[in-house]
This record gives sequence, C-alpha cells and structure tokens, in this order.
Amino acid sequence: MRTETRKAERLFRAAISAFCSLPRPSRREIAQLEDLALPLFDEVPDEALRFGAAALSETEYAPRQLVLRLAESKVDVAAPLLIRSAVLSDVDLIALISRHGLPHARAIGRRKDLNPAIAHLIRALERPKLAVTRTAVDETVEHAKPKPGEAAEDVRHRLRAMMGASAAARDTTPYSKLRETALSGNLAFFQTALADALRIDFATAHSIVVTSDYARLLSALKVLELGEDHAFLIAVAVFPQQFPHPQAIRLFLDRYRLLPIDAARNQLSQWQLDAMSPGLRDARQTTANSDKPVVAQPKFGKNLKKS
Repeated sequence: MRTETRKAERLFRAAISAFCSLPRPSRREIAQLEDLALPLFDEVPDEALRFGAAALSETEYAPRQLVLRLAESKVDVAAPLLIRSAVLSDVDLIALISRHGLPHARAIGRRKDLNPAIAHLIRALERPKLAVTRTAVDETVEHAKPKPGEAAEDVRHRLRAMMGASAAARDTTPYSKLRETALSGNLAFFQTALADALRIDFATAHSIVVTSDYARLLSALKVLELGEDHAFLIAVAVFPQQFPHPQAIRLFLDRYRLLPIDAARNQLSQWQLDAMSPGLRDARQTTANSDKPVVAQPKFGKNLKKS
C-alpha cells in the first residue's frame, strides 16, 4: 500500500508540475489535469496536496473543480489558493468562509484587492461581541445574541455590497434579477422577479417567500436549474436567519443537490394550477386526467317524441 501511495503521489506531483510549465494551457489540457488529479486526491498525502495548492495558486488557468477541492481542505493545505488563486470568485470565498469559519477566513483576508464587504465580514468574525456579564457563574461566558432582525439585515447589507459593487457587470438573466432583488432588501421586488421567472402570480410568489423555512424556495430555485452556489446565495439573502452555522449551509446544499428536478417541476405545475380561476383549473384537470373519449349526449328533441 505504501508503494501504491508513493506512485499516486509521484503522478499527482508530476501532472501538476507539467501543467504549470505550460504558458497557456488549452481547454483540453485543463480538463486532462482535472480528470487525472481528482481521482488521486484521496490517495496522496497532505504534503503533496500542499504542493498542488501552492503550484496551482500561481496560475489563472488552474482547473476549477480541482482548485475548489483543494480549497475545501484544511487551511494548512488550502492557504496558498485562499490567499492568491484568481480562480476563486467572491461567491466561492463567501461559501468557503461559511463552511470552514475563521481559519479559512483569516487566510482569505490576506488576499490582495479583497472585496471590502468580505474583508468586513472577516473582521466581524474575528471580533465577536460578548454578552453583558450576568451574575450566574454558569452564564459568564455566554455570547450576546443580536437584536431581532439585526443579524438578518446585516447579512443582506454585506451581500448586497459584495454583489452590487459593479453595476456594469449586471445582466438580465433570471438569476441576475433574482440575485439583485434578493440583495436589495425589498421583499416585494424579489417576489416580483420570482413570479416573472416562474410565470406564476404574485400571491404564489409571496407564499413561497414568507414561510418560516426555505423548503418552497428550494423547489423554485431547482426548477430554474441554478447552480448550488447561485441557489445558496439567493437563499441566504432571503432567509439569512436559516443559516446560523456551517451545518445549516451543508444541509441546504445537500437538500438542493438531492431534490429531483421532476419533483420541482411538478411543484411548479401545481402552483400554476392553483393560481388559475376555478373554471380554468377544472377544465385543465379534466383534460389532463381523462383517458376516455367524451360520449355524445342524446339530442333534446328525441326525448320530446315520447311525450
């Protein structure tokens, strides 16, 4: 087994070294490195992973999935990528901080030209506010809880500052409209964008957003086929109170990943059906559920002959 491990390590190091020697790798070469290195990931020691992270942190052409896998490792492995990699976007950095907390946040804080909103978020993590000391001995180390609504508004404000820094970069895709309206802090704007994206009425969009959890929003985002990072960004902007710790974020990502697309589409069809007037709804249900041809009724005139 030691021999196999050493072979995997040598191959991992050699592949990354050869890739980094290329001045401008092609898409095919980028994909080849990813296909080769990812299956070896669990077979190589931390020292080789640190080498890979350090080498790939210097190139903007590094394979994205390999970079993300390395960035998710413990901080002594991931640090070079967290500090320097141009492959990691602001959304990636926010997600990494959410999942791994202060150690990753401190490494990210050393990046040059770091988004000010992310820098502010890191400073807030490094200096948590303590509660007013209580008389009971067992309560002297309790942390202060934010005022109702204060934490949620603070998260929205930071995300809005991060994502809205460059107005020129905005586009008109459904995701961009949902993102911008979710980060605006005006729930009515987001409900309108959601209704437009799903082609449902405003009342149904309102019911998706004002519930106590994000279960209905999960289906709405899934049917739009958003990526996990995009779906998470919108969910945390609309339901910031639902993500108080990394475990809650992992739960959201697992639920979103495992939600069947057909189930989400069926939910959308039901929302659209519920929004119809009773007459239209009954007609649509009759058309959809009827497997038999309609039998012609006898004409009224024939019934009059006997009388």
